[in-house]
Amino acid sequence: MMTSIAVSVVGLRKRYGRTVALDGVDLDLGPGVTGLLGPNGAGKTTFLRTVATVLAPDDGTIRLLGEDPSTAAGRHAIRTRLGYCPQEPGFYPGFTTFDFVDYVAILKEMTDRRARHDEVRRVLGLVGLDEVSGKKIRSLSGGMRRRVAVAQSLLGSPDLLVLDEPTAGLDPEQRLRFREILSRRDPGQAVVLSTHQTEDVAALCQRVVVLHGAKVHFDGTTAELAGVAHDRVWRAGGPDPTARVSWIDATGQYRHVGDPPAGADLVEPTIEDGYLLLVGAAAHAPAVPETGPEAEVA
Repeated sequence: MMTSIAVSVVGLRKRYGRTVALDGVDLDLGPGVTGLLGPNGAGKTTFLRTVATVLAPDDGTIRLLGEDPSTAAGRHAIRTRLGYCPQEPGFYPGFTTFDFVDYVAILKEMTDRRARHDEVRRVLGLVGLDEVSGKKIRSLSGGMRRRVAVAQSLLGSPDLLVLDEPTAGLDPEQRLRFREILSRRDPGQAVVLSTHQTEDVAALCQRVVVLHGAKVHFDGTTAELAGVAHDRVWRAGGPDPTARVSWIDATGQYRHVGDPPAGADLVEPTIEDGYLLLVGAAAHAPAVPETGPEAEVA
């Protein structure tokens, strides 16, 4: 039975040496899609690894699907109802696509061979990998490998789906297919995904959480995140040195975010505008994996 709160964390803390990855995070996440935004080093991957039972917190309490992951029995109960797509999935390159996903299905204790193989074919079909199911992982492109990682996370239609940068490396058509997959989910399923693609958050998420400096800086709807930039986005024919950030948009004009001058041509803000105001220059840092141990199994 799916609980109303799938993820409950109180005072969650995690550090790697002197680096603080999470510093007193409090969150309750229920059914629906929650998007996790934040600059590099904000703690997104650490949070998702903790929710996926890959990492144990240094401090704080956590309940997942009503179970305690600090106990062996609790972790087992959670993992049978959990799907996880890590940011840096580990593959066995000599396995075929089908065999790898089948292997993960065995780890998830799907013991009926015929039913398990039907499920493997179902999830490979969902991500559009039917025609390469017999190809070895080593021969697949980066985007295809990412889809293999997403496929194995969908096995068994888990109650809690944890996705770390699931659309990284996917082309626009594949990203649209991914959105379609999540749109067809059971409404009682809880999905937590991190991404650098604010358009994915706008398209998919009923709720968005912004992590910055190892803490929660925003928790609300996408409309509320866009509202952070209300009356703080304007267009002009040239650059404005007072703007926090600006760029030339599709109209050929400069789009500015910050504190507008008097009489500025204000425009409707987006969630990206609100996010930029929340995290500032850190939003533009190049994407790199977070510090900490890598997940070994997709």
